[in-house]
Amino acid sequence: MTLELRTVIRQVGMLMIVVSALIGAAAIFAVYDHVQGNVTDRSDLIALLLTSFIGTVVGGVLFLLGRASTEALGQREALLLVATSWIIAAVLSAIPYRLWASFRVNAAVVPHSFDSLASCFFEAMSGLTTTGATTVEQLSTLPRSILLWRALTHWIGGLGIVVLFVAVLPLLGVGGRRIYRLESPGPSPDGVTPRIQDTARSLWLIYVGLTLAEVLALKICGMGWFDSVCHTFATLATGGFGTKDASVAAFDSSAIHYVIIVFMVLAGVNFGLYHQLMQRRWRKVRKDPELRAYLVILLVATGVVTISLMGNGYGDGRADNPSFAVVVRDAMFQVVSIQTTTGFCTVDFDQWGFAAKATLLALMFVGASAGSTGGGIKVVRILIAGKVLLAELEHAYRPRVVRAVKIGRAVIDADLKLTVVVYVLGIALAFALGTILLMMLDADAGIDITSAATAAAATLNNIGPGLASVGATHHYAWLSGPSKLVLSVLMLLGRLEMFAVVALCSPRFWREE
Repeated sequence: MTLELRTVIRQVGMLMIVVSALIGAAAIFAVYDHVQGNVTDRSDLIALLLTSFIGTVVGGVLFLLGRASTEALGQREALLLVATSWIIAAVLSAIPYRLWASFRVNAAVVPHSFDSLASCFFEAMSGLTTTGATTVEQLSTLPRSILLWRALTHWIGGLGIVVLFVAVLPLLGVGGRRIYRLESPGPSPDGVTPRIQDTARSLWLIYVGLTLAEVLALKICGMGWFDSVCHTFATLATGGFGTKDASVAAFDSSAIHYVIIVFMVLAGVNFGLYHQLMQRRWRKVRKDPELRAYLVILLVATGVVTISLMGNGYGDGRADNPSFAVVVRDAMFQVVSIQTTTGFCTVDFDQWGFAAKATLLALMFVGASAGSTGGGIKVVRILIAGKVLLAELEHAYRPRVVRAVKIGRAVIDADLKLTVVVYVLGIALAFALGTILLMMLDADAGIDITSAATAAAATLNNIGPGLASVGATHHYAWLSGPSKLVLSVLMLLGRLEMFAVVALCSPRFWREE
């Protein structure tokens, strides 16, 4: 069958218009800041308005070019649309960074990370994929409108640009369900309502409700409105872009830390379960095997890290001895932040002992629940892979026993088992290749194996901070342009769970059959 490109072009055009409108919203905030006299340099306003105009015009042209198409989206068109949507949205989202860096008052005197196109694309991809890795050395150098746009890229990327697209623009017909299945994280997203538009709207209503709740909670706990909004966008998207160089550690408040912990945990839960709660299906939620495993992993990991910190200390040279309550809070915050792939920091965990760091590294690959805004392999895949491994071990010494692999009451068929195993192997391969490429590309910069490996792991699993030179108190600005592009690809692979991107690299995908 012929690949219907006009349908893809039309939808990409509409996506660009939507993203441009959101950039325009950040420009409105820039106007407010200027009216209030908070800033005198108008480079941020010009950059945001110009980008919004360019995106709207280009998006409109693409929509007009594809409007004659009446074909519904097929499987190949859905794959192509998902991958191109994220890439084009990242390019468009990067333009305000580059323009602001060029237009700012001291642009010719003081260099900035955003002077590099690779850095701008990296930052935009990191935002939209909710990775949270940054190339900005000092956040204080950015105007508030640009900080808001960074946080907003997290928020719109949280449940997925494509899901938002389907929710607000019901133009995809039967192809909408194909897009939802490809973009939604996890091996088998549940359609919580019969129509995909209703499903997407339901998810976003829940998402918006949680957003409002966290903004109010953080404000009540003493955080300003601007910081509350930005940190809420980053928390519910499990992203990690903050407004302070010290991340959440800049807010010395246990109440703020615990509020963020609670909402990070909520963001790491399958959003389909929230719909079940709204339908008062308490029993189904309570007995969900992935939810139980997710919470157990968080609790056990918190215990391990707490014991490690009590035995070895923080290792950062602090003179005071934190109380048990503080140690538990810090351990819980970092465990939740890493497993949900948010990437916020309250301490420099790179200074912790081996057991604590090894636990966090393992959690990077486990990730959050399927159907959540988090990244990683996903808890349900870990459950399936573990049960497949145990079944194969039993088969080695009991070859005549045939035992079904189950998750809860659901029997895992052979196709799903194969898919999970292939995906896990694919993640391992991408991690290894990413590490090797970073070691090769930045050999002159003296990159070490720990930095390269954890940078690959942190971007592939959409976490943000790694260890060593890309740790909690560091950034990615020092990496070369090619390395930043490699990491950007890893972010995309992790966010779209590999298959939607890798499929486009197959020559057979483009052939007419």
